[in-house]
Amino acid sequence: MASSSGAKNKVGPPRTLSRRMTRMPTRMVELPDEDENAVDSELVPPSLASIAPILRVANEIQKENPRVAYLCRFYVFEKIHEMDPNSSGRGVRQFKTYLLHRLEREEEAAMHTLARSDPREILLFYTQFYEFYFGERGNRNPEDLATICQIATQLFEALKRVVPTSKIDEQTLKIAENVKKKVDQYGEAYNILPPIEAKPTIAELPEIKAAITAVHDVKNLPLPLIPFGTDCEGMTINSERSTTRPINDIFEWLSSIFGFQEGNIANQREHLILLLANIGIRKKDPEAYTQLEGSTIEHLEHKIFENYNLWCKFLRCESNYRFPRDSNKQQLKLIYIALYLLIWGEASNIRFMPECLCYIFHNMAKEVFVIIHSNVHPVSGETYEGETRDQEHFLRNVITPIYDVLNQEAKRNKRGRASNSLWRNYDDLNEYFWSEKCFSLGWPMNPTSDFFGQPDHGIQTANKLRTKGYSAGRRKPKTNFVEVRTFWHLYRNFDRMWIFYTLAFQSLWVSPRIPPLATEDGASPSFC
Repeated sequence: MASSSGAKNKVGPPRTLSRRMTRMPTRMVELPDEDENAVDSELVPPSLASIAPILRVANEIQKENPRVAYLCRFYVFEKIHEMDPNSSGRGVRQFKTYLLHRLEREEEAAMHTLARSDPREILLFYTQFYEFYFGERGNRNPEDLATICQIATQLFEALKRVVPTSKIDEQTLKIAENVKKKVDQYGEAYNILPPIEAKPTIAELPEIKAAITAVHDVKNLPLPLIPFGTDCEGMTINSERSTTRPINDIFEWLSSIFGFQEGNIANQREHLILLLANIGIRKKDPEAYTQLEGSTIEHLEHKIFENYNLWCKFLRCESNYRFPRDSNKQQLKLIYIALYLLIWGEASNIRFMPECLCYIFHNMAKEVFVIIHSNVHPVSGETYEGETRDQEHFLRNVITPIYDVLNQEAKRNKRGRASNSLWRNYDDLNEYFWSEKCFSLGWPMNPTSDFFGQPDHGIQTANKLRTKGYSAGRRKPKTNFVEVRTFWHLYRNFDRMWIFYTLAFQSLWVSPRIPPLATEDGASPSFC
């Protein structure tokens, strides 16, 4: 192995265990020659699943630099021995035997191409890899950046094992910090485009490519400001409002304004891409499909905003789903659709209150419209210079207060034993948004509104509610019909059932009889 060569030639990663110790738990077995790049990842035992990413990285860079790929596999071998030194896990002994066999064959075959030593080789390759993909002429395709960030992260883990910490220069450490920020920025790759060596067939569909391009259209959108004291691309911000946060798609832009969770953003992004692609496949020839058609987006917006348009018509209020002149309607339509999907994704039980969702979307769509086309804050009227919201801002300030009301009413139900007139269910709360009185909630919603009113349960409970900002006092009564049930309700249901049976029997008994047929001579026909 590289680390077992003489003292005069100190190349290869530093060994923490002797070669004799690493060989003891294993037994050499001759394996058949096959596609080893595919075998690496497929043979990983379940107990060693954490090492699979670095093996995929070794397969990715095998052709570019076989020596660095060899060092990555050597790092995996030592990590396996640290995780399971006795090879007691299922399949661990066989996998270590296979990996050791391959490392011995590649030790002499994998030559240095950038430097004469292993530490210098992997340092130079890591720097060149970063400059190639993240430099001024780097790859800016959002589909591949998530995978590239994962490769760079695993490369740095292998580098730290090969190169002593004191020998890692500041430039390499700075590159690693920038990669870490980009991992947080780009997150995981699309589930429909998994980070594997061969692109799946679905990634080559023109409908998918057109949908992804449309979702990533963020031209002319005002960028949110990064708060003071954070770092951007490895540089410290000295001014309180000196830079803006880079945005990759319309979902990230909406999250920077309203504060949605990352998991919800990823799910709804994939949801919208698949919806657009599915509609495009049904409406157009795939071979000629290069960009989204207006009819594709119109079909989707009609399905999503049908209830919202009916809600505005019922309340006789102007819809905030509007488009000014000389605007990019396709971009704005997709932003409105993405906004509704994000609201629905975090609504939890409030999804059972569709008119409540319409009210939330109505106000948030107004903010989007004003910010994009007037660049002013919808409440203060000042120039919009909003800072990035945290991921739980929408959940904490919009969804949670309404959910707390649902939770209190569910407790008042007493598991179905309480009278239906003493508590409000989903329909009763949702009915509050059927009238113009719902606009008295305001936006942001006023926590002292009668909608958030809770019943008095003593001084201690009232004080606790006031601390949360809710109005303590008499709860909001039923808004319409209240069904009161007594023991006579059983008799009434029984009476209705027998009335139905009696009428059905009577209608069958007194039905008109069909007169007998007559022949040409006037005599009745004989069936004998």
